[in-house]
Amino acid sequence: MAQRDQTQQESAAPPTLGIGMVGYAFMGAAHSQGWRTAGHVFDLPMRPVLAAVCGRDRAAVEAAAGRHGWAAAETDWRALIARDDVHLVDICTPGDSHAEIAVAALEAGKHVLCEKPLANTVAEAEVMTAAARSAAARGRSAFVGFNYRRVPALAHARRLIEDGRLGALRHVRAVYLQDWLTDPASPLTWRLDKDRAGSGALGDLGAHVVDLTQYLAGEPLVAVSALTETFVRERPRPAGPAGGLGGGAAAVGTGPVTVDDAAAFTGRLGSGALVTVEVTRMAAGRKNALRLEINGERGSLAFDLERLNELSFHDHTESAATAGFRRVLVTEPEHPYLEAWWPPGHTLGYEHTFVHQARDVVCAIAGGTPDVPTFADGLQVQRVLAAVEESAAKNSVLTPVTL
Repeated sequence: MAQRDQTQQESAAPPTLGIGMVGYAFMGAAHSQGWRTAGHVFDLPMRPVLAAVCGRDRAAVEAAAGRHGWAAAETDWRALIARDDVHLVDICTPGDSHAEIAVAALEAGKHVLCEKPLANTVAEAEVMTAAARSAAARGRSAFVGFNYRRVPALAHARRLIEDGRLGALRHVRAVYLQDWLTDPASPLTWRLDKDRAGSGALGDLGAHVVDLTQYLAGEPLVAVSALTETFVRERPRPAGPAGGLGGGAAAVGTGPVTVDDAAAFTGRLGSGALVTVEVTRMAAGRKNALRLEINGERGSLAFDLERLNELSFHDHTESAATAGFRRVLVTEPEHPYLEAWWPPGHTLGYEHTFVHQARDVVCAIAGGTPDVPTFADGLQVQRVLAAVEESAAKNSVLTPVTL
């Protein structure tokens, strides 16, 4: 009887989804947290298994595997893709390797999750999207990691806009401000090399802002007028690997910064709503200040990532005697993703966005319909970023976005 019960329990267990991850630093740690946790919180149709992680330094990747719970370590991403126990390849590397790894993984019959921005150029993103279309015909999926869509407050904002609570949109204002490059002595890491990163604050932070603008509004940007600037054009070359976003290694001479430090642009959505965006990694005192405000004919929404459990909502249809922005604490079971977490008022953090991302990816692969950004969405963002760079190079001339 006990053996039969055990057999029944095993047959009722969900199938596994073996994860192979390329890259193990900042984003690798965040993605590891998501894959490791999602199945313990949500009732998933497939169980993520951390099969293998890949990095070039054998000692470092083995240490990361032990720290984050990966069963094996590889030093060649091609070997990781070839593993039979890897069903999804999660790409957490610099942008210059995204296209090669993603296309190879899709052609090998793997699902793919790729960190943002999707690629360093529109041409690379187009190749990746074409590979994703071909893979879809064989039952394989390709996603891009815009994790801020998974903040419950922003997912709730999307619902409110879809439900017409703001009416026709008039304005979107968005800023993403950080300060880790404010010091001119901060080292010249890969994020400051155009060949590896594609762009600077524009691709690193602007990709998030562009995606959120289009996701929340439910329509694309169609034209932009932009400025970019590099304030510090030479930085110390680190003698070894730099820790975190920068710093941590001795310097050996200096080298040129080949990406932007800041970007600002105005734009227009297809409906005619106006968009203003500013992104920088040189705003002293701002650690991770992603802020959005959306104004419509019937109301407004405002969000601040540094208060990520809150959403500010103004219903302009109410009487002027009582109307005004009100603070909505997005921790109720009725709010997106919150049905699986803690009692109301017990807040979540940055790392939970990756848990929610893992949950949505697993459900999408299993045949569900969560709104997971695809390579086509990543390509659209890449086209906006390219239009921003083109406009800035032409003294802010209004530049159409290829759709």
